[in-house]
Amino acid sequence: MSEATLKDVARVAGVHVGTASRALDPERSHLVNEVTRKRVQAASESLGYKVNVMARGLRKGSSGLIGMVVADVGNPFLSPLLRGIEQELGPRGFMTVVAETHEKSESLQQICEQLLARRVDAIVIAAAHLGDEPFIRSLEALVPVVLAVRQVGGTGHHTVTHDDVLGARLATAHLVDLGHDTLAQLHGPADVSSFVDRAAGFRQVVSERGCRDVSLTEVAAKPTVAEGKRLTGLLLGRAAIRPTAIFAHNDLMAVGAVEALTEAGLSCPEDVSVIGYNDSPMTAHLEPALSTVRLPSHALGRQAAARVLAQLGGQEPASTLQLQPDLVLRSSTAGRRGVLSTTA
Repeated sequence: MSEATLKDVARVAGVHVGTASRALDPERSHLVNEVTRKRVQAASESLGYKVNVMARGLRKGSSGLIGMVVADVGNPFLSPLLRGIEQELGPRGFMTVVAETHEKSESLQQICEQLLARRVDAIVIAAAHLGDEPFIRSLEALVPVVLAVRQVGGTGHHTVTHDDVLGARLATAHLVDLGHDTLAQLHGPADVSSFVDRAAGFRQVVSERGCRDVSLTEVAAKPTVAEGKRLTGLLLGRAAIRPTAIFAHNDLMAVGAVEALTEAGLSCPEDVSVIGYNDSPMTAHLEPALSTVRLPSHALGRQAAARVLAQLGGQEPASTLQLQPDLVLRSSTAGRRGVLSTTA
């Protein structure tokens, strides 16, 4: 069977070849009304039509490459996000190139410079720190940029993120409703917007509900299992009162917290409840299964990709989209011993 052509797509969709071409071109799709555009895209998918990326690139000076910069490719939260981006961009003839910064701002700059040298059409950044705003702004003058997951402050950026203040409030209120009144948070890096907002949400609920905050002043160097374990060990080793519940700023740190509790001869959730953040893949299969806040990373990836396409089409004003969190309750959180929880 011969490969489907653009003429085949136009015939099945019942449109002129020129219309089909515009509907499948991210830079011109806005010129086609939504009903026709969706009909052409459906015809393209049903026929298995593949955009000739090389020909389009030679014609327009487009590489068909989208840079994706992440902090840590080992973070399981990123897999659904990357899949969401690919599902939006792949069918339109784009390929995503992924690089990681290891939470280093200098690496972010070097990676973006390398991506520009390879003539990427746009860059999605999920590894920004608050101090990176001047560099991001200079980058936006050269190529379309979308910030995903993390913000950098300032205005005029295309951003898709999560309501981390609300997410942290939900997690902390859940612990208080279980009867816990002595709480601690494991704070992610202080120059990352999502962890700053989660810390704020935690402190708000602790203050409003009259709880005791026994958190460390020290924050994680990186939001990893090892750092979660280290900080929990420090927390347990203090002479002060031990918390009966811990809010970790992400699931990896929560896993480290549970490991530290186990090594200290304590049980989760019988002695100390632990709740994480992100709802990364496999958190439901841990022992105990991890209570967490779901950050819809797949939807976030698709929204970030949609903003890339809109910028390439010249029709997207800068804006910030915040996705809403959901509380996911599992067995790592339970009522404090001897206290009847308000959620029972």
